[in-house]
Amino acid sequence: MGTDSRAAGALLARASTLHLQTGNLLNWGRLRKKCPSTHSEELRDCIQKTLNEWSSQISPDLIREFPDVLECTVSHALEKINPDEREEMKVSAKLFIVGSNSSSSTRSAVDMGKQKFIFFIITDFVLVLGVAQLDSVIIASPPIEDGVNLSLEHLQPYWEELENLVQSKKIVAIGTSDLDKTQLEQLYQWAQVKPNSNQVNLASCCVMPPDLTAFAKKFDIQLLTHNDPKELLSEASFQEALSGKHPDIEAQEWVPLWLLRVLCHRESRGIIKSKGYILQAKEGFLNYNSSSITY
Repeated sequence: MGTDSRAAGALLARASTLHLQTGNLLNWGRLRKKCPSTHSEELRDCIQKTLNEWSSQISPDLIREFPDVLECTVSHALEKINPDEREEMKVSAKLFIVGSNSSSSTRSAVDMGKQKFIFFIITDFVLVLGVAQLDSVIIASPPIEDGVNLSLEHLQPYWEELENLVQSKKIVAIGTSDLDKTQLEQLYQWAQVKPNSNQVNLASCCVMPPDLTAFAKKFDIQLLTHNDPKELLSEASFQEALSGKHPDIEAQEWVPLWLLRVLCHRESRGIIKSKGYILQAKEGFLNYNSSSITY
Protein backbone atom coordinates (compact mmCIF):
# COMPACT_ATOMS: atom_id res chain seq x y z
CA MET A 1 0.00 0.00 0.00
CA GLY A 2 1.35 3.42 -0.97
CA THR A 3 1.96 6.35 1.35
CA ASP A 4 -1.20 8.11 0.15
CA SER A 5 -3.31 5.04 0.85
CA ARG A 6 -1.81 4.59 4.31
CA ALA A 7 -2.52 8.23 5.18
CA ALA A 8 -6.11 7.98 3.92
CA GLY A 9 -6.62 4.71 5.75
CA ALA A 10 -5.33 6.23 8.99
CA LEU A 11 -7.70 9.20 8.64
CA LEU A 12 -10.68 6.96 7.89
CA ALA A 13 -9.84 4.74 10.86
CA ARG A 14 -9.98 7.74 13.23
CA ALA A 15 -12.94 9.62 11.72
CA SER A 16 -16.64 9.06 12.44
CA THR A 17 -18.16 10.92 9.46
CA LEU A 18 -17.31 11.03 5.77
CA HIS A 19 -18.66 13.63 3.32
CA LEU A 20 -17.88 12.51 -0.22
CA GLN A 21 -18.49 14.92 -3.07
CA THR A 22 -17.69 14.17 -6.70
CA GLY A 23 -18.04 17.65 -8.12
CA ASN A 24 -19.11 17.92 -11.76
CA LEU A 25 -18.65 14.54 -13.42
CA LEU A 26 -18.35 16.26 -16.78
CA ASN A 27 -15.01 17.58 -15.55
CA TRP A 28 -13.77 14.05 -14.92
CA GLY A 29 -11.68 13.14 -17.96
CA ARG A 30 -11.18 9.57 -16.81
CA LEU A 31 -14.88 9.02 -16.26
CA ARG A 32 -15.72 10.28 -19.74
CA LYS A 33 -13.53 7.56 -21.27
CA LYS A 34 -15.81 4.91 -19.82
CA CYS A 35 -19.58 4.89 -20.19
CA PRO A 36 -21.14 3.10 -17.17
CA SER A 37 -23.98 0.78 -18.13
CA THR A 38 -26.12 1.59 -15.05
CA HIS A 39 -26.59 4.40 -12.54
CA SER A 40 -25.29 2.10 -9.79
CA GLU A 41 -22.14 1.34 -11.75
CA GLU A 42 -21.61 5.04 -12.41
CA LEU A 43 -21.99 5.81 -8.71
CA ARG A 44 -19.55 3.08 -7.59
CA ASP A 45 -17.07 4.34 -10.16
CA CYS A 46 -17.46 7.89 -8.86
CA ILE A 47 -16.96 6.84 -5.24
CA GLN A 48 -13.78 4.92 -6.02
CA LYS A 49 -12.28 7.64 -8.21
CA THR A 50 -13.14 10.35 -5.69
CA LEU A 51 -11.47 8.35 -2.91
CA ASN A 52 -8.41 7.82 -5.11
CA GLU A 53 -8.13 11.49 -6.00
CA TRP A 54 -8.71 12.62 -2.41
CA SER A 55 -6.06 10.20 -1.14
CA SER A 56 -3.48 11.69 -3.49
CA GLN A 57 -4.14 15.23 -2.21
CA ILE A 58 -4.00 14.70 1.56
CA SER A 59 -1.98 17.44 3.25
CA PRO A 60 0.38 16.87 6.19
CA ASP A 61 -1.75 19.26 8.28
CA LEU A 62 -4.80 17.03 7.83
CA ILE A 63 -2.87 13.99 9.04
CA ARG A 64 -1.75 15.87 12.15
CA GLU A 65 -5.30 17.01 12.91
CA PHE A 66 -7.09 13.65 12.46
CA PRO A 67 -10.47 15.40 12.00
CA ASP A 68 -13.65 13.67 13.10
CA VAL A 69 -15.38 14.72 9.86
CA LEU A 70 -13.55 14.02 6.60
CA GLU A 71 -14.35 16.11 3.52
CA CYS A 72 -13.55 13.89 0.57
CA THR A 73 -13.74 15.99 -2.59
CA VAL A 74 -12.19 16.34 -6.01
CA SER A 75 -11.09 19.96 -6.06
CA HIS A 76 -10.60 20.32 -9.81
CA ALA A 77 -14.11 18.97 -10.47
CA LEU A 78 -15.93 21.42 -8.17
CA GLU A 79 -17.73 24.04 -10.20
CA LYS A 80 -20.08 26.90 -9.39
CA ILE A 81 -22.84 27.96 -11.76
CA ASN A 82 -22.08 31.17 -13.61
CA PRO A 83 -24.52 33.81 -12.24
CA ASP A 84 -25.00 35.14 -15.78
CA GLU A 85 -26.30 31.70 -16.84
CA ARG A 86 -28.53 31.04 -13.82
CA GLU A 87 -31.79 32.20 -15.40
CA GLU A 88 -31.52 29.70 -18.24
CA MET A 89 -30.38 26.85 -16.01
CA LYS A 90 -32.59 24.41 -14.12
CA VAL A 91 -30.96 22.90 -11.03
CA SER A 92 -32.72 19.74 -9.91
CA ALA A 93 -31.82 17.01 -7.45
CA LYS A 94 -32.92 13.58 -6.35
CA LEU A 95 -32.45 12.56 -2.74
CA PHE A 96 -31.89 8.90 -1.89
CA ILE A 97 -32.20 7.74 1.71
CA VAL A 98 -29.85 4.79 2.13
CA GLY A 99 -30.87 2.33 4.85
CA SER A 100 -30.33 -1.09 6.29
CA ASN A 101 -32.76 -3.83 7.18
CA SER A 102 -31.89 -3.73 10.83
CA SER A 103 -34.02 -3.95 13.93
CA SER A 104 -36.81 -1.46 14.47
CA SER A 105 -35.04 0.24 17.37
CA THR A 106 -31.87 0.76 15.35
CA ARG A 107 -33.90 1.85 12.34
CA SER A 108 -35.50 4.52 14.52
CA ALA A 109 -32.11 5.97 15.45
CA VAL A 110 -30.81 5.78 11.88
CA ASP A 111 -33.94 7.43 10.48
CA MET A 112 -33.75 10.22 13.03
CA GLY A 113 -30.24 11.03 11.85
CA LYS A 114 -31.14 10.86 8.17
CA GLN A 115 -34.09 13.23 8.38
CA LYS A 116 -32.05 15.90 10.10
CA PHE A 117 -29.18 15.57 7.65
CA ILE A 118 -31.47 16.48 4.75
CA PHE A 119 -31.18 20.15 5.71
CA PHE A 120 -27.40 20.02 5.69
CA ILE A 121 -27.03 18.13 2.41
CA ILE A 122 -29.29 20.54 0.52
CA THR A 123 -27.66 23.60 2.08
CA ASP A 124 -24.20 22.22 1.24
CA PHE A 125 -25.04 21.77 -2.41
CA VAL A 126 -26.62 25.21 -2.68
CA LEU A 127 -23.36 26.67 -1.39
CA VAL A 128 -21.17 24.51 -3.62
CA LEU A 129 -23.13 25.42 -6.73
CA GLY A 130 -23.18 29.09 -5.79
CA VAL A 131 -26.93 29.43 -6.26
CA ALA A 132 -29.64 30.84 -4.01
CA GLN A 133 -31.83 27.72 -4.22
CA LEU A 134 -32.48 24.47 -6.04
CA ASP A 135 -35.36 24.54 -8.52
CA SER A 136 -36.66 21.12 -7.54
CA VAL A 137 -35.86 18.17 -5.31
CA ILE A 138 -37.41 14.73 -5.69
CA ILE A 139 -37.15 12.27 -2.83
CA ALA A 140 -36.87 8.59 -3.61
CA SER A 141 -39.07 6.35 -1.48
CA PRO A 142 -37.19 5.61 1.76
CA PRO A 143 -36.10 2.00 2.29
CA ILE A 144 -38.39 -0.12 4.44
CA GLU A 145 -38.10 -3.57 5.92
CA ASP A 146 -38.98 -6.60 3.82
CA GLY A 147 -42.66 -7.44 3.87
CA VAL A 148 -43.71 -3.92 4.89
CA ASN A 149 -45.65 -1.66 2.52
CA LEU A 150 -44.62 1.96 2.13
CA SER A 151 -47.02 4.20 4.05
CA LEU A 152 -47.52 7.89 4.72
CA GLU A 153 -45.87 7.39 8.11
CA HIS A 154 -42.62 6.38 6.40
CA LEU A 155 -42.61 9.52 4.25
CA GLN A 156 -43.75 12.14 6.76
CA PRO A 157 -40.50 12.88 8.65
CA TYR A 158 -38.50 13.30 5.44
CA TRP A 159 -41.20 15.35 3.75
CA GLU A 160 -41.37 17.69 6.75
CA GLU A 161 -37.64 18.41 6.37
CA LEU A 162 -38.11 19.17 2.68
CA GLU A 163 -41.04 21.45 3.52
CA ASN A 164 -38.77 23.36 5.91
CA LEU A 165 -36.30 23.85 3.07
CA VAL A 166 -39.05 25.14 0.79
CA GLN A 167 -40.18 27.55 3.50
CA SER A 168 -36.59 28.73 4.01
CA LYS A 169 -36.34 29.23 0.23
CA LYS A 170 -33.56 26.68 -0.32
CA ILE A 171 -35.85 24.70 -2.66
CA VAL A 172 -38.59 25.95 -5.00
CA ALA A 173 -40.58 22.71 -5.49
CA ILE A 174 -40.51 19.17 -4.10
CA GLY A 175 -41.67 15.89 -5.58
CA THR A 176 -41.86 12.15 -4.99
CA SER A 177 -40.85 8.94 -6.70
CA ASP A 178 -42.65 5.65 -7.25
CA LEU A 179 -45.81 6.45 -5.32
CA ASP A 180 -49.02 4.84 -6.49
CA LYS A 181 -52.30 6.76 -6.60
CA THR A 182 -53.29 5.92 -3.01
CA GLN A 183 -49.88 6.83 -1.56
CA LEU A 184 -49.67 10.06 -3.54
CA GLU A 185 -53.18 11.06 -2.54
CA GLN A 186 -52.48 10.46 1.15
CA LEU A 187 -49.32 12.55 0.99
CA TYR A 188 -51.05 15.31 -0.97
CA GLN A 189 -53.91 15.56 1.53
CA TRP A 190 -51.57 15.62 4.54
CA ALA A 191 -48.71 17.80 3.27
CA GLN A 192 -48.49 21.55 3.80
CA VAL A 193 -46.24 21.88 0.74
CA LYS A 194 -47.87 19.74 -1.93
CA PRO A 195 -45.81 17.48 -4.22
CA ASN A 196 -45.56 19.02 -7.68
CA SER A 197 -44.26 15.85 -9.38
CA ASN A 198 -44.10 12.08 -9.03
CA GLN A 199 -41.61 9.88 -10.84
CA VAL A 200 -42.71 6.53 -12.25
CA ASN A 201 -40.26 3.75 -13.11
CA LEU A 202 -41.29 2.50 -16.51
CA ALA A 203 -39.15 -0.60 -16.10
CA SER A 204 -41.87 -1.98 -13.83
CA CYS A 205 -44.77 -0.05 -15.37
CA CYS A 206 -44.73 0.37 -19.16
CA VAL A 207 -47.98 2.37 -19.12
CA MET A 208 -48.94 5.06 -16.61
CA PRO A 209 -51.71 3.71 -14.33
CA PRO A 210 -55.02 5.41 -15.28
CA ASP A 211 -55.98 6.20 -11.67
CA LEU A 212 -52.58 7.82 -11.03
CA THR A 213 -52.81 9.78 -14.26
CA ALA A 214 -56.30 11.06 -13.42
CA PHE A 215 -55.30 12.11 -9.90
CA ALA A 216 -52.14 13.86 -11.11
CA LYS A 217 -54.06 15.74 -13.78
CA LYS A 218 -56.73 16.86 -11.31
CA PHE A 219 -54.19 18.33 -8.89
CA ASP A 220 -51.64 19.54 -11.43
CA ILE A 221 -48.94 17.04 -10.44
CA GLN A 222 -46.42 16.34 -13.17
CA LEU A 223 -45.78 12.64 -13.87
CA LEU A 224 -42.17 11.95 -14.85
CA THR A 225 -40.31 8.77 -15.72
CA HIS A 226 -37.02 7.41 -14.39
CA ASN A 227 -34.84 4.31 -14.63
CA ASP A 228 -33.09 4.35 -11.26
CA PRO A 229 -32.76 0.94 -9.60
CA LYS A 230 -34.70 0.28 -6.42
CA GLU A 231 -31.42 0.44 -4.51
CA LEU A 232 -28.98 2.86 -6.11
CA LEU A 233 -26.35 2.41 -3.40
CA SER A 234 -26.32 -0.48 -0.96
CA GLU A 235 -24.26 -0.63 2.20
CA ALA A 236 -22.35 -3.58 0.74
CA SER A 237 -21.39 -1.79 -2.49
CA PHE A 238 -20.27 1.32 -0.58
CA GLN A 239 -18.20 -0.78 1.81
CA GLU A 240 -16.70 -2.66 -1.14
CA ALA A 241 -15.66 0.63 -2.77
CA LEU A 242 -14.14 1.77 0.51
CA SER A 243 -12.22 -1.42 1.21
CA GLY A 244 -11.05 -1.68 -2.40
CA LYS A 245 -8.91 1.41 -1.89
CA HIS A 246 -8.23 0.97 1.83
CA PRO A 247 -8.21 -2.76 2.69
CA ASP A 248 -6.78 -2.17 6.17
CA ILE A 249 -9.79 -0.27 7.51
CA GLU A 250 -12.92 -1.91 8.87
CA ALA A 251 -15.15 -0.98 5.94
CA GLN A 252 -18.07 -2.97 7.32
CA GLU A 253 -18.35 -0.38 10.10
CA TRP A 254 -19.12 2.40 7.60
CA VAL A 255 -22.77 3.00 6.72
CA PRO A 256 -23.93 5.42 3.98
CA LEU A 257 -26.82 7.55 5.25
CA TRP A 258 -27.95 9.60 2.30
CA LEU A 259 -27.07 10.44 -1.26
CA LEU A 260 -27.95 13.44 -3.43
CA ARG A 261 -27.65 13.50 -7.22
CA VAL A 262 -27.78 16.97 -8.77
CA LEU A 263 -28.32 17.84 -12.43
CA CYS A 264 -27.94 21.29 -13.96
CA HIS A 265 -29.21 21.69 -17.50
CA ARG A 266 -30.17 24.42 -19.93
CA GLU A 267 -33.94 24.29 -20.13
CA SER A 268 -34.14 25.71 -23.64
CA ARG A 269 -31.77 23.12 -25.11
CA GLY A 270 -31.96 20.19 -22.71
CA ILE A 271 -28.17 20.17 -22.46
CA ILE A 272 -26.69 18.88 -19.20
CA LYS A 273 -24.24 21.44 -17.84
CA SER A 274 -23.19 19.52 -14.74
CA LYS A 275 -23.95 16.35 -12.83
CA GLY A 276 -22.65 15.26 -9.47
CA TYR A 277 -23.17 13.27 -6.29
CA ILE A 278 -22.71 14.03 -2.63
CA LEU A 279 -23.11 11.47 0.13
CA GLN A 280 -22.60 11.13 3.83
CA ALA A 281 -21.48 8.02 5.65
CA LYS A 282 -21.04 7.29 9.34
CA GLU A 283 -18.59 4.94 10.99
CA GLY A 284 -20.23 2.62 13.51
CA PHE A 285 -23.59 4.37 12.98
CA LEU A 286 -25.64 1.23 13.59
CA ASN A 287 -24.12 1.00 17.06
CA TYR A 288 -25.25 4.50 18.01
CA ASN A 289 -28.46 5.34 19.76
CA SER A 290 -30.57 8.39 18.95
CA SER A 291 -29.13 10.44 21.80
CA SER A 292 -25.62 10.15 20.37
CA ILE A 293 -26.39 11.60 16.95
CA THR A 294 -24.60 14.88 16.26
CA TYR A 295 -25.08 17.34 13.44
